[in-house]
Amino acid sequence: MTTPAASARPARTLSVTWPRWLGPGSYGLYALGLVPAAWTFTLAVSDQLGADPLKVLERSLGLWALKFLVIGLAITPLRKLGGPNLVRYRRTVGLLAFFYALFHVTVYVWLDQQLDAALIWKDIVKRPYITVGLLSFLILIPLAATSNTTMIKRLGGAAWQKLHRWVYLAAAAAALHFIMLVKAWPAEPFVYAAIVAALLLFRLVERNRKPAANRKEKVRMSP
Repeated sequence: MTTPAASARPARTLSVTWPRWLGPGSYGLYALGLVPAAWTFTLAVSDQLGADPLKVLERSLGLWALKFLVIGLAITPLRKLGGPNLVRYRRTVGLLAFFYALFHVTVYVWLDQQLDAALIWKDIVKRPYITVGLLSFLILIPLAATSNTTMIKRLGGAAWQKLHRWVYLAAAAAALHFIMLVKAWPAEPFVYAAIVAALLLFRLVERNRKPAANRKEKVRMSP
């Protein structure tokens, strides 16, 4: 028979040993995460991205930003479902998502629009998918700026966690931006949108389970 103490134990997670150079926040880990960007820029410079290299470069960087957002959101559900505990890597993954989003926006603003503020503003107003993508990027800025121990202490743990829950909106906006961007309606953008929706649903279910579990524990402990 399972005792209350036993039922309250967290789910067992897999123990994974990583090389020291791939430790949380290590330069090696950031370098590894930026390999796709370096490779894509190399292909662009050597004119190996097809007939429209600027478009391929821009979309590739944006897609990697979305991938890292999804990976970051999946870390906690993965741990709770008995997978490896990668929570220590979540900050690095989140910053990599921001870096790729920054590269994506920089290519659009600098190379695509030639730093023409009037043209950029006209594009934002005229094309809803750019408005949605910009919203996602703007949300990521304060999240990246506060992804350090100093800001956690300054904001306080509760306020910091509340702020960083906005990453779900950033990921949802990024997925919607991807869907609105494509014209042929391929399956890939909808796959990412479905994954983000599933991770958000998991978060909501877990959040609703905690008050119910707390109420049951209070009833069990009451005289």
